[in-house]
Amino acid sequence: MAADSAPRGAAFTRLPCPLPGVDIVRADTARAFSRHIHDEFGIGLIDRGAQKSASGRGIVEAGPGDLITVNPGEVHDGLPIGDHGRAWRMLYLSPELVLNLLADIAEDHPGLDVEFHHPTLHDTRIAARFEALFRATASAPAASTDTLGVDSALLLLLQSLLHPRAPAPTAIPSGIAAARARLDDDLASPVSLADLAREAGLSRFQFLRTFTRATGLPPHAYLVQRRLQRARRLIGLGTPLAEAAAASGFCDQSHLTRHFVRCFGIPPGVYAAALR
Repeated sequence: MAADSAPRGAAFTRLPCPLPGVDIVRADTARAFSRHIHDEFGIGLIDRGAQKSASGRGIVEAGPGDLITVNPGEVHDGLPIGDHGRAWRMLYLSPELVLNLLADIAEDHPGLDVEFHHPTLHDTRIAARFEALFRATASAPAASTDTLGVDSALLLLLQSLLHPRAPAPTAIPSGIAAARARLDDDLASPVSLADLAREAGLSRFQFLRTFTRATGLPPHAYLVQRRLQRARRLIGLGTPLAEAAAASGFCDQSHLTRHFVRCFGIPPGVYAAALR
């Protein structure tokens, strides 16, 4: 989630996990989160309080016992309902891990493209599967090679939640897709609005409006999100923070830290320490 404000008492904890491709986060906060994206599939459970969010699938509300999901690249936000914030647990799963497991779940449909259809869901059976997976991942030693329980719980949870991807309501215009690909392919190089507009064959105003409508984020906000996702991956691989910042297009480590805290709720150094 991407945080706009950080009231006192906000707590984000990244827990170690023995299974590669799984990130575990526990949060208890009244933060408001601006529109942002994740590269991973996200599955969470609200433990206390409630929140409202604008997901890629409409405005939704979630309260205690509700599951919440997000697809890779889906623009979403999050606002607490009430004055006391909310507490939740979240599992972020790499697309590579999900696709690998999907080969077992959908053996008769190789190459099936899937997504989470429901941004919120109240289902005690699926919530119990989430609890089983969270317990298995959060309680296992980070260096453990015994992942039988984790693998089993993850397969059962994904089987309950994944569905074939629905057709996109409208295709992204080819010029916008080309400009977006330019940003994705070279995150560290400076680029101007005029450069991107020329790439798309539009005026600067037309490009700004069309890009935002097509992707859910203005071009600069999109670029910052992509840079943050790259920086997080590099940090996860053990890259020093200053090197991760430079390789991702941030001016310096402090620039990365400001954006990282806003997006993920914790400084990149704390995130890196949880990997050790």
